[in-house]
Amino acid sequence: MSDRTSAPAGIDPRGPRFAASITAVLLAVAVLLGLTGLSTSQSFDFGIVSGTGSTLPGDGSFAITYASLAQRVRDPAFLLMLVIALLFLWGVLAPRTAPWGALFRRVIRPRLKPPTELEDPRPPRFAQGVGLFVVTIGLVLHLAGVPWALPIAAAAAFAAAFLNAVFGLCLGCQLYLVLQRAGVVGRARPAV
Repeated sequence: MSDRTSAPAGIDPRGPRFAASITAVLLAVAVLLGLTGLSTSQSFDFGIVSGTGSTLPGDGSFAITYASLAQRVRDPAFLLMLVIALLFLWGVLAPRTAPWGALFRRVIRPRLKPPTELEDPRPPRFAQGVGLFVVTIGLVLHLAGVPWALPIAAAAAFAAAFLNAVFGLCLGCQLYLVLQRAGVVGRARPAV
């Protein structure tokens, strides 16, 4: 019988930081699109929402509340966040084949010195799940017509990706370690 709590083979800690850098750039664009798009627009729509070019009521209401589901889905910020969510999902389900990790392994890592130490892959994978959760909440609330939900979710995910990319502080990894100490994740599973 093997111990299922032992850490799997380690990964180069520079890989998740590289992925976080690309993710941070994508999330920064999503924040900008969200701040200038349907989620935060008020009072008038320039014909985008109503299709007539007429203005919405001038009561300070948000354009997203008047938009149809199809119009909410076609919002560029929504589409970019959907792509980011799919990338997070890919990172959770198949981290070895995720695009940023594969790019790092094939193009970047061969040009670097070998890492001095390897990292347990479970915390970065958990962090991908946390990112997926945050982005998904923003997507669902945007579809429900909640103003500001998309740019706020994008900004929260951007902050975490930025901290990881620039300072090496992985908030999702830290959350994993806290939950592991509490016995919530990383517990031994019964043998089947």
